[in-house]
Amino acid sequence: MRKQFICATEERCGFDRPVPAPLFRRSFSLPSAPKKAVLSVCGLGFYLLTVNGQDVTKGYFAPYISNPDHILYYDTYNVAPYLKKGENVIGVVLGNGFQNPFGGAVWDFDKVPWISSPKLALSFSARAGEETVSFEADGEFRTAPSPWTFDEYRMGESFDARMKIPGWNLPGFDDAGWNRALKTDLPKGTLRKCEAKPILPRKSLTPVSVTKHGDGYLYDFGENSAGVCLLHLKKPAPGQKITVRFCERLKDGKFDQSNLIFDPSHYPFYLTHFQKIEYIASGNEDGDDSWSQRFSWFGFRYALVEGISESQAVPQLLTFLELSSALNEIGHFHCSDETVNRIYEMVRNSDLSNFYYFPTDCPHREKNGWTGDASFSAPHMTLLYDTASSYREWLRNIVLAQREDGALPGIVPTGGWGFAWGNGPAWDSVLFSLPYVLYRLRGNTDGIQIAGDAMMKYLRYADGRRDGNGLAAFGLGDWVPVGKDASAYETPLEVTDSIVLMNSAWKAYVMLSAVERFEEAGEALLLSRSLRTSVREHLLDRETCVLKGRTQTGQAMGLYYGVFEPDERNRAFAVLLNLIRENGDNFDCGFLGMHCLFSVLSDFGYSELAYRLITKPEFPSYRNLIERGETAIVESFQPEGGRDCGSHNHHFLGDVARWFITDLAGLRVLNSHEIEVCPSFLDELREAEAACRLPAGKVEVRWVRKQRKLHLYVRCPAGVKCRVNLKNARVPVLKRVHIGKRKLKTVLGVRRKKRAKNAKKAAR
Repeated sequence: MRKQFICATEERCGFDRPVPAPLFRRSFSLPSAPKKAVLSVCGLGFYLLTVNGQDVTKGYFAPYISNPDHILYYDTYNVAPYLKKGENVIGVVLGNGFQNPFGGAVWDFDKVPWISSPKLALSFSARAGEETVSFEADGEFRTAPSPWTFDEYRMGESFDARMKIPGWNLPGFDDAGWNRALKTDLPKGTLRKCEAKPILPRKSLTPVSVTKHGDGYLYDFGENSAGVCLLHLKKPAPGQKITVRFCERLKDGKFDQSNLIFDPSHYPFYLTHFQKIEYIASGNEDGDDSWSQRFSWFGFRYALVEGISESQAVPQLLTFLELSSALNEIGHFHCSDETVNRIYEMVRNSDLSNFYYFPTDCPHREKNGWTGDASFSAPHMTLLYDTASSYREWLRNIVLAQREDGALPGIVPTGGWGFAWGNGPAWDSVLFSLPYVLYRLRGNTDGIQIAGDAMMKYLRYADGRRDGNGLAAFGLGDWVPVGKDASAYETPLEVTDSIVLMNSAWKAYVMLSAVERFEEAGEALLLSRSLRTSVREHLLDRETCVLKGRTQTGQAMGLYYGVFEPDERNRAFAVLLNLIRENGDNFDCGFLGMHCLFSVLSDFGYSELAYRLITKPEFPSYRNLIERGETAIVESFQPEGGRDCGSHNHHFLGDVARWFITDLAGLRVLNSHEIEVCPSFLDELREAEAACRLPAGKVEVRWVRKQRKLHLYVRCPAGVKCRVNLKNARVPVLKRVHIGKRKLKTVLGVRRKKRAKNAKKAAR
C-alpha cells in the first residue's frame, strides 16, 4: 500500500466545535466475483470498514494506538467473500482516535505535532477473471458527515440517529450530493502492518440492579471492568435525547467520578464530557433504537442514565460489553481457598481491562501506556497470557520514542510529554523487562533484536547520570506506598533506582549474550557489577545488613535482586521480618517492593506469613479489597475512609497472581524449556493447582492433601526439563511426575528430619 492519504475536511473536532466523524464511500465495478481480493486500510484515528454493507473490521479501535510520526499502522483483509459481479462499495467511518486526541491535554496530547482531522489511506486489488481492478485512496472516494457528531476516545461519543443515511455503504446508493475526498498532508511515520492482537469482546454483563437516582436511573453491573455500552431503547420519541455517564464507584451512595477527573479549573472538559455518551433517537417505525459506541471505551461498574422515562428504565436498556486485546490465556491457577481464587480473578479482570493493544494504567482516566506499570506486570502477565505479539509491537513504539541521548519517556505513545517527569530507571526498565520475559518464558529473541540497540543506548545514558558514588537517582521511586500519597515513598530513590538499573543491565547482559552480541553483553555486565558495588559500598550497612532507609521495600528488593552476599542473606531477611513485625504484621511497600516481597518471604520458608499478609480481612491486604466490595485490583492500598486509592481498576499490584502460581501451587518456570516444582504446602489449603503453556506444550502441577499425606502430580511435555523440590514439605508426599506420555517416577517423600535420621543410621 502507498503512503497516500485523504480526508473529508481539514476542520478538527473539539470541545467547543464538534465535527462529525466522516463517512467515506467508494463504488467500483467487477466483471466477475473475484477469488482473491486484498484491501489494506490505515485509518488515523480509528476506522470502521464495510464491504457491501458488511462490517469486516478486525475489532474495536483499529488499527492501533500509536504516534503517527513514528509508525502508521494498517490492516490487510481478504475481502473476496464479500464481493460480487457488478457494483461493489467500500465504506469507511473514521473516528478521531489518536490522530486528534484533544481530550488528553493533561499530557499535552491536545498540541501534539501530528494533530489533525482524521485521514485515510487505503489500497484495493482484486483479480476478477482476466482483469485486475485496483485503486488507492483518492478523490474518487466520496464523503459526508456521519451520525457520530462528536467522538474522543478518552471522553466519549455523541450519536444522532436522525442523521443516519440508509444504504450509504451499499450498491445502488446515489452519492451525487456527496463531496469528493481531499488529498491531505502525509504523516511522517513509516507504514507497518499491525501484528498486535485485535481488541475484541470477552464477556457481556447485564445490570444486577436498576434504581432511581436523582433525575435519572443508576445501572449497576456488579463488576468494575472496561469496555463499551450497548444501548437498546424501547419506543423512543423522535429526537429523544439520552445521556449516559459512567463511573467505577459510588460515594455516599451517589454516582461519583471525582476519583477519575483531573483539576476541572484547568481541564473543565472533564466535567462536561468525561466518560459520557449522548444518543438522540430517530423514532424508528419499529419502535426500537439500538446503538453501540465504537470510538471510545470506558472503565466502569455504574452507568447513570438520564433522559429516559420510567417505562424505558428496564435492565435491557444497557448491556456492558467487556473488551480487551484478544490474548490467549496460557496460564491457570486454582486452589481450595475461595478468597485466593477471587483475588486471582480480580487480577485477571484488571489485567484484561487494561490491555488495549498494550498495558494501560487505567481504562478510564488516562488510558496511557505507562512504562513502569507494564514493566512490573510483565512477569505475571506473560505467565497468564500470550502477550508476545502485543509486547513486540509496543516495544517497537518504545524504541522509537527513545530520545537521541538515550532517555525514555514515562508513557508510550507520547508527543513529547514524560521526559521531564514520570520516567527514570524503574519506569524505563520496560525496555528490558518486555524482551526479557519473552525470551525467558517463551524462548523468543525477536524482542531482543527489536530493542538491543536501544538497550545499550539507554544503559550508556543512565551510566552518565550516576552520581559521584556511582548511584542512580532520577525519576520516580517506590510509587503508591501503603496508606500514603503516591509519591510519599520512604525508600530512598537511590536505593530503588540503582537496584532496578543494576537488574536492567544484568538482563541486557543475558539477552545480548543470547543473540551473540558478546562485546555489548560484557559492557552491560560490567555496568551491572559496578552498580552492585556502589550500592554495597554506599547504601548498605554491612554489619547490620540494612539497606539505606531501613524499609520493607529496600530489604525485599536487595534480597530479590541479589545485592546481598550469600552469608548476609539470612541477616538481611531477619531485618525484613522485623520490619513486617514492627508494622503490625502488615506490608507497607509501594509497587516496586510489592513485586518482590511475597517471593522473598517464600524463598526463606515464610509462605505462611505471605499468605496471611494477602488474605487477612483487615487493611492492608488483598482480601480487604474484597471485604470493601472491590472486583478489580486498585491502584494503591488506602484505608477505608482515608486517602483515595486513585483508580479502582489497575494492574501493577497484580503480581500477587505470580506468587499464587509459583509458590502456592509451586510451578516455577525457569525458562521456556525448564521448570522447577516447589509448592508451599500450607496448612490452610487442601489443594492447589497451576498450569502454563510453554512452547513445547502445557505444564501442569497439582497437589492435594489427603489424610496425613500430600499427593503431588506433575505433568510436562517431553521437551521440558522438570526438577521437583520438596523442601517445603512437612508431611509425606506421594509424587507422580509424567514427562510426555511416559510416567517418569513415583516416589514417597518423607520428612526431611526423618530422612536425615535415616542417613545417620546408615552412616553408623
